[in-house]
Amino acid sequence: MQSRANAVWEGDLMSGKGNISAQSGTFKSANLSWKARTEGAASHTTPEELLAAAHAACFSMALSNGLAKGGHPAKKLETTCTVEFGPKQGGGFEVKSSALEVKGSVPGIDQAAFQKAAEDAKNGCPISGALKIPMSVQASLA
Repeated sequence: MQSRANAVWEGDLMSGKGNISAQSGTFKSANLSWKARTEGAASHTTPEELLAAAHAACFSMALSNGLAKGGHPAKKLETTCTVEFGPKQGGGFEVKSSALEVKGSVPGIDQAAFQKAAEDAKNGCPISGALKIPMSVQASLA
């Protein structure tokens, strides 16, 4: 299985603009700009926002699978991922971290077991494996 997206950029980094589209059609011509990455801009996305969405989705799927295999299928998992982007020491910019926070409704499991399942999912999710940045996860039961 391959996933594909297309980005178009016009101009230099600081004053240029662009857009990104997914081959699946789930988003088309989503606006990009440097200002959006560093200051925020209405109606614009960023690579980091897309990364956060991918990490939250992948982690949720991995956690759901781990819980079900452990005999405690989740009724609901709500995951938020915050990806931090900013200047790096020595110049340039970097993705600094990815922080996952999950709230789950999982019958028959206690907080310690849920946290362990969340840590396992964080470490086993393919997007986590693709990232070489510090990651964290907070898990709480509803």
